[in-house]
Amino acid sequence: MQRYALKRFLSLIVSLAVASLVIFLVIEVAPGDPASFMLGINAQPDTVAALRAELGLDVPKWQRYLDWVGGMLRGDFGTSYTYRTPVAGMIADRLAVSGPLALYALALSTLIAFPAGIYAAARRGKAGDVAVMGATQLGVAIPNFWFAMMLVLVFAINLRWFGAGGFAGWDKGAFAAMKSLTLPAIALALPQAAILARVMRSALLDILGEDFMRTARAKGLSRRQALWRHGVRNAMIPVLTIIGLQFSFLLAGGIIIENVFFLPGLGRLIFQAINSRDLIVVESVVMLLVFAVIAVNFLVDLTYAAVDPRLRART
Repeated sequence: MQRYALKRFLSLIVSLAVASLVIFLVIEVAPGDPASFMLGINAQPDTVAALRAELGLDVPKWQRYLDWVGGMLRGDFGTSYTYRTPVAGMIADRLAVSGPLALYALALSTLIAFPAGIYAAARRGKAGDVAVMGATQLGVAIPNFWFAMMLVLVFAINLRWFGAGGFAGWDKGAFAAMKSLTLPAIALALPQAAILARVMRSALLDILGEDFMRTARAKGLSRRQALWRHGVRNAMIPVLTIIGLQFSFLLAGGIIIENVFFLPGLGRLIFQAINSRDLIVVESVVMLLVFAVIAVNFLVDLTYAAVDPRLRART
């Protein structure tokens, strides 16, 4: 197990190094100069040059890359060109919204998808299976931003159970903060729950047709006992993959939902930074999101080994 984990950790380090280089190169070659953008089209060349020097844009790109990576390793993400504040503080403030929102949505997605997928697989071809698959097909087809607006219309405007947007803040208490995140989390969770339920059903149906499941039934286990003792656990590997990918998507891909609900999360931060050509903020936030994706995949790989002993035996 330790050797398996070490291999995956080395792969994580290499992936992060390559990702940082790609992110820096892609963002640096994008058209537009931040200093010229900030000063406007009528700015004098010497004024632009002075601002470039102040922002550290006049040094060679390779040196800027090394300074950026070295700063991140120390926890220093640089200073925003636009707001002149530390990027780390800006990210921390926004992550306090996007992180709980992603976890909240993932928890809802999992709580909905697991029972639905298992129920559908256990009743393959019956009315329950058809109903669940029909509902998941609808969940996949409906755009989450449209669903978010319908949630606002019904639960915020008509019923007045929730606010139409904004974030109460954690200083107002956990209940008020989570209430502010409930509608956005539902809007993010239901489409992902539909995908996860379909994957759970498919994986479980494959497992139910295996020889060891028939052996378990032959030894006297009921269909329900065989399903829960052997079927669900062995079907978890593809499901864990989807859960890991979904968390990464929910953390990085909530920009539309954050704008619908006016949430001050990472999605809105990166959108605003792109509009203002705040390169250091864009690079740092994208790198953080890439790190989240790679780290989640690393944890999923370790979970594979815990769930499936065959992976440990190969290392």
